[in-house]
Amino acid sequence: MGESPCAQAAKADPARGRWTGRLVVRLMRLIAPLPLPVLRGAGWLLGSLCWPLARGRRHVALVNLRLCFPQWSEKRRRQVARQSFICFFQAFLDRAWVWHGAPRLLLERVRITGQADELRRPEAAVLFAPHFYGMDAGGSAIMQRLIQRGCTIYTIQRDAALDAWMRQGRQRFGDVQPLNREDGVKPVIKALRGGRYLYLLPDMNFGPQESIFVPFYGVPAATVPSLPRFARLGRARVIPVITRMTAAGYEVQVHAPWQGYPTNDVQADTALMNERLQEWINAMPEQYYWVHKRFKTRPEGEPPVY
Repeated sequence: MGESPCAQAAKADPARGRWTGRLVVRLMRLIAPLPLPVLRGAGWLLGSLCWPLARGRRHVALVNLRLCFPQWSEKRRRQVARQSFICFFQAFLDRAWVWHGAPRLLLERVRITGQADELRRPEAAVLFAPHFYGMDAGGSAIMQRLIQRGCTIYTIQRDAALDAWMRQGRQRFGDVQPLNREDGVKPVIKALRGGRYLYLLPDMNFGPQESIFVPFYGVPAATVPSLPRFARLGRARVIPVITRMTAAGYEVQVHAPWQGYPTNDVQADTALMNERLQEWINAMPEQYYWVHKRFKTRPEGEPPVY
């Protein structure tokens, strides 16, 4: 998943990052009972302040939007990028009540719609959960109400307090097994074959290792083919779960399982994942994680874009 503001601080200055991480965790516990409009207003303020200050991340977001939406005007791209900054901070503050608030708050503020019964079946599934900002709220609501045994892949954070906070938050409801990305494929396959649901966020650039280039908005993007690979090796269904931020909280739309997926063509399966992801992004582009360097890894001979 994307990095939090304090995770970025830890990379820039490890000593300051450790202090910042502990402070953020304490603050999140304190603000959990606040009304949702207050938290959303604070997120709007933080995002608005960050927009002119975070030059690097602003540049990344604008480059991504230029590559993906060349038909848009520059004004339109800047509007979406700025709103994306605001949504980032609003979703970050929402983790306070998602991970620390009364369980009833999640029941009241997060709606689950669509094919929810698919998540009550005993056989395992890979839940394709792209990097929309509501992904943590959606995952928690699904574990709270629908799934008893799940797992998710995580990357260890440099800040110990932040790492513990994020892991505990994602394990708050149900039986969630955290799987370290560095441990490879075997624990993931074992979990799926044991009947666990995998909450998977594969739509990021994890570098050239094991990635293949498939189009993302017509631009070659290094993409790890983990979605079809895990589904095939784990003998699991693929069910997209898309979380949208709303004025009342969030809506998690559970889609029907993909039929005939995966096939024996990993390239085509991974390209299809990106193609369908584009449809959901088009419906709410401001809620997608544009500050990630999605096109950092380039095909051989192609110049860098950032």
